[in-house]
Amino acid sequence: MSVSTAALDPSVCAPLPVLGQDVTVPLVTGGEVTYAALDYAASAPALQRVWDDVAAYAPYYGSVHRGAGYLSQLSTDLFENSRRTVAEFLGCRAGDQVVFTRSTTDSLNLLAAAIPANCQVFVYETEHHASLLPWRDAQVTYLNAPRTPGQAVETLERALADRDPYGPALVCVTGASNVTGELWPVRELAAAAHAHGARIVLDAAQLAPHHPVDIAELDVDWVAFSGHKLYAPFGSGVLAGRADWLQAAEPYLAGGGASRKVARRADGGVDVDWHTTAARHEAGSPNVIGVYSIASACKALTEAGFDNLVAREQELVSRVREGLAEVPEVQVLSLFGDDAPRVGVISFVVRGWNSSHFAAALSAEYGIGVRDGLFCAHPLVRTLLGSDPQDPGECGAPEAEPGERSLNAIRVSFGAGTPDEHIERFLRAVTELVREGAQWKYRTEDGRCVPDRGEAAQV
Repeated sequence: MSVSTAALDPSVCAPLPVLGQDVTVPLVTGGEVTYAALDYAASAPALQRVWDDVAAYAPYYGSVHRGAGYLSQLSTDLFENSRRTVAEFLGCRAGDQVVFTRSTTDSLNLLAAAIPANCQVFVYETEHHASLLPWRDAQVTYLNAPRTPGQAVETLERALADRDPYGPALVCVTGASNVTGELWPVRELAAAAHAHGARIVLDAAQLAPHHPVDIAELDVDWVAFSGHKLYAPFGSGVLAGRADWLQAAEPYLAGGGASRKVARRADGGVDVDWHTTAARHEAGSPNVIGVYSIASACKALTEAGFDNLVAREQELVSRVREGLAEVPEVQVLSLFGDDAPRVGVISFVVRGWNSSHFAAALSAEYGIGVRDGLFCAHPLVRTLLGSDPQDPGECGAPEAEPGERSLNAIRVSFGAGTPDEHIERFLRAVTELVREGAQWKYRTEDGRCVPDRGEAAQV
């Protein structure tokens, strides 16, 4: 999935304008600095293009599918055109459905509610919790973390070969790790799944913002992703793919919009005729603005030239990895090794530092926003750190005091809107903190490491 960075036009590969790029934040050491948002893996800043499109539509806001008025009809057209835009962005096949949800988590829980009875689910322990946890009513096989892409395929093939060959089966896998950024061999895993009569759903939350995703080319059955990672505002997501399991399942939510006909029976009950389209799982008044913002982001990324965006991001990935490699105390976390292709998501630990302390110092002293914790992928991070699965530590809530080694990691992530200066400032900050130490005292408050403002003594 790599893209060559040769002969790129710098003007074409400039960062895309995003909201918040001129926001300044105070430093505990005095003064202010432009905020360096390097937590794209959690939520990417909205593209300015997306925000402008939403603002232009806002005066014409209306409830969809139910109104005879002009604004309702306009909003309905916009909503359904957005569905077509997303389908085109994902390379959907004829017959595939695009269902709008609240997030990747919501999408995968919807699919979990729609799988047939007695379905066997296969999921790697390396998954984000959104992919790891929804399958509570299924027979789940958790696969150990592979250390190479080939091992990932072999592990899946062995597990599928041992399953009941006559029942339904589903494989759930990430496209790009939200911890290491490494790309998974999705096409090969899809081939293995289908060879054994199983289906596969791709968690593309971290892949779609950084790399083109084509359902037909990858030969996956479903794709799930979130708008807030694809440079759109919070509150919208997508589940796209095969329609049969979705059409056969009870509606994810029962209510208006999911039903075509509701009638009282003579015995006092109610008969319901449910939609067989995507509307079956979109009950209630939908998030029209959220849906439109996803479509706008899809258009913006396509029109900007996704190959050029990928190539520029790969330059930033190389720069960050090379810069971190120059600091011996830094250990970058990886499943597949240094040569594995990856997106702009890199996690690391610093010898002699509590990860929360380090992240707090990056924020308070340099105006850099990163993430620390277990990144809602607890089994994976513990595997990468070589810690016991029962060791303490929570997502975003480390238990160690500043200066003590923690069982968590630090994650830096970036994308289409990241300027070079943010990367340069981050690498400089890492080097200075490791070599010179923090300039401020920190304490733990409500599970977070924060500057000790009550005692403003530099150390």
